[in-house]
Amino acid sequence: MRGHGSRLWLFWVMALLILGVGLGLRDPWPSDEPRFALVAKQMVESGNWWFPHRGSELYSDKPPMLMWWQAALYTLLGNWRLAFLLPSLLAALVTLGCVYDLGRRLWNRRIGLYAAWALLLAVQFVFQSKKAQIDPLVMMFITLANYGLLRHLLLGPAWRWWWLGWFAAGLGVITKGVGVLALLMLVPALIAARGRWRGLRLHARDGRFWLGPVFFLLAIALWLVPVMVQALATGLPEYRAYLDDILLRQTAKRYSQSWDHHQPWWYFLGTMATMWLPTLLLLPWALPAWRRRLRRRDPRYLLPLLWWVLLLVFFSIPNGKRDVYILPALPMVCLALAPLIPGLLRRRDVQALLAAVCALLCVALVTAGLSILLGEPRFEARLMAQRGVGSGEVEALAWSVLAMGSSGLVGLLWLGWRAAHKAWVLLLTVIWVLYGLLGYPLLNDSSSARGVMTRAGQLVGPDAELALVGWKEQNMLMADRPVRDFGFKRDWLLQLDDALQWQQQKPGQRWLLVQQPLLLSCIDRDRALQVGTANRRGWWLVPAAAVRQQPCPVTAADQQQVRQAQGPADDES
Repeated sequence: MRGHGSRLWLFWVMALLILGVGLGLRDPWPSDEPRFALVAKQMVESGNWWFPHRGSELYSDKPPMLMWWQAALYTLLGNWRLAFLLPSLLAALVTLGCVYDLGRRLWNRRIGLYAAWALLLAVQFVFQSKKAQIDPLVMMFITLANYGLLRHLLLGPAWRWWWLGWFAAGLGVITKGVGVLALLMLVPALIAARGRWRGLRLHARDGRFWLGPVFFLLAIALWLVPVMVQALATGLPEYRAYLDDILLRQTAKRYSQSWDHHQPWWYFLGTMATMWLPTLLLLPWALPAWRRRLRRRDPRYLLPLLWWVLLLVFFSIPNGKRDVYILPALPMVCLALAPLIPGLLRRRDVQALLAAVCALLCVALVTAGLSILLGEPRFEARLMAQRGVGSGEVEALAWSVLAMGSSGLVGLLWLGWRAAHKAWVLLLTVIWVLYGLLGYPLLNDSSSARGVMTRAGQLVGPDAELALVGWKEQNMLMADRPVRDFGFKRDWLLQLDDALQWQQQKPGQRWLLVQQPLLLSCIDRDRALQVGTANRRGWWLVPAAAVRQQPCPVTAADQQQVRQAQGPADDES
C-alpha cells in the first residue's frame, strides 16, 4: 500500500507538470480560444451572463458553460491568462481522477493507475487539455456521467452515483449538445442485462431508477429555462433568433447538414491511429484479449468498448468531422485497456513496437530541428512571413524541437528497448514541458495578435479611437482600448461602409484596423500603415486621409478579393 501511494503521488505530480506547465505564459490562440475568452470577458464587463455577445452581436454558436467557467475564474483570480486555460486543466484532472477510481474499483489500484497513465500519455488528451476549448469540459462531463452510471451498473446499486451520472450528462448537453452521448452507455448495459452477464444489474424495478432522467432534465433546465423565459419576455427578435440558432440550427441541423469540416467516413480511424499514440499501439494485442474477455461475458469490458463503437459510428455519419469530436471516447478506451497493460508490457514484441515508433518520432524531431538550424532558410523565411515570427524565435523553436527528439533518443539508449514505455514517458514529458515553457512565450505575439494590437495602439496614440473591420476575436480581445465594431458575421463590405461613415464624423481622431484584403482600390496604401502579420493575416491601419473617395466604390475585383478572404459566415475555424 505504501508503494502504491508513492506511485500515485508520482502520477499526480507528473500530471500537473505535463498539463499545467506554461499556464499564464500565453494569451488565447485561434481558432477557438479568443472567441470564448472574448465572450467571457464581455460577460464580466456587461454583467450579462445569460446571453453571451461577441462584440456587438449575440453569440449563439455554443452554450455558455465554458465561458461561465472562464468568467467566474477571472472574477476570482483577476488574471485572464490564468482564467481562460484553468477550466481545461481542471477538467483534465477530474477526468484522470474518474478513470483512476473506476479502474481501482472495477479491478484494483494498480489497474486504476495504469488506466490513468494510458490516458495521460495519449497525445490528443494532453494536446486538447492544454487548449481553452469546450471539448475538455465535454470530455469531463461525459466521463463523469460514465463514472456515475458504471458505479451503479457494475458496482451498485449506487443510486446517488446513478443520479449524478444523469445529471452530469445534462451538464454535458448545456456545455455542448453531444454531452447526451454519455447515455449511450445504457445500450450495452441493456444488452448485458438481457443476456444475464455476470456482475451487471439495472435495478430498473426500483422507483429510484427512473429519477435518473429527471436529474438529466433538471441539469439542462438550469440554463434553458432562464434563457427561454428572458428571451420570450423581452420580445426582441434577436433573442428569439438566438434561441432558434442555438437550440435547432447549431445542434440537429449541424449534425444532419454539416456545412464545414467535411471529411470521409473513415476520418476518425486515422485520428485515433495518430492522435491516440502511444496508447493505441497496444491495440493489435488488445483486440484478441478483449474478445476472450467478452466471451467470458465480462460487462466491465462490454460497456466501455461498445460505447466507444457507438460514439465512433455516431460521429462518422455526418460529413462534418473534427478530430476533437472523438476525444470523449478515449477515457473509456484507456479504462478497458488498463487490465491488459501489465501483461502486454512484458512482451518483447510490444516493447519492440513501442521502441520503433518512439525512435521514428525522435529522429523526425531531430531532423526537423537540424533542418531549420543548418538547412536552406526557405522554411524559416516562410514561417517568418506567414506567422510574423522573428528569426530569433524560429531559431529558439528549432533548438527546442532538437531537444525534444534528442531526449527521446537518449531515453531509449539509456533505458533500453525493453523499457520503451518509460522512454515514451520521458519523451512526451520533455515535449509538453518545452512546448509550455518555451513555445508559449515564443509564439504568443504572432499567434494571439498581441503583437499586432500592441503595435496598432502605439501607432494611433493613446487618445485615438479605433474601429475593427473584417476582424477576428483576438483583435478585440487584445486591444489596449475599447474598440468599435460593425458586426462580426456581417458582410465585410457592409462593415467597411459603416466604418468609413463613422470615421468621417471625426476624421482626425478615428482609425480603422482592417485585414489586408479590405484595402480596396479607393484606399491609398501609401497613406495607410502596415501593422504586421498575425495568424497568417496581414493587418493595416487606415486613417481618414487614406480614403480617396467616400462612399467607397467597390469593383468586381474588390468583391472577389473580399469574398475569398471572408469565407462562409458560419465557419467556426
